[in-house]
Amino acid sequence: MMMQADSMKDQVAGRMRRVGHWTGPASDRLVLDYEGRFLRRKRLITASGAGLLVDLPETVSLSAGDALETAEGQMIEIVAASEPLLRITGDLTRLAWHIGNRHTPCQIAADHLLIRADHVLADMLAHLGAAVAPVEAPFTPEGGAYGHGRTQGHDHGPAHHHGHDH
Repeated sequence: MMMQADSMKDQVAGRMRRVGHWTGPASDRLVLDYEGRFLRRKRLITASGAGLLVDLPETVSLSAGDALETAEGQMIEIVAASEPLLRITGDLTRLAWHIGNRHTPCQIAADHLLIRADHVLADMLAHLGAAVAPVEAPFTPEGGAYGHGRTQGHDHGPAHHHGHDH
């Protein structure tokens, strides 16, 4: 539900800050998919239909359960939206290795893996013996190994260089 900028009264939140894994009463909610939860400055529409201009000092990876606090002290809860995913079952250790080797975000459960819908990866995983089924669900993949919330990029620091055979 996108509203025209002219007709929308934005709550400008230039001093907005991220509050990690917060619990309490929220003034409103932002329902965002995985890509939408990675932001710095963007106009968004809350669940109630209110306009909100997010303006953070740096790009952050928001998680479901986080909140944004506006300059006025209102708490806006972050909710992970359902999105098209692939549910993968089979030899999870082997399959997770192949997914990770392609630097693809992956949500890990005891009996399955979830990745964003991608027909090329679905074909590759099926050829590796996986059962692959499309699902709609919130996507909350594992964070990076170096303390970052996202696995984009692949920098181990200046002292560690290596190649990848793809």
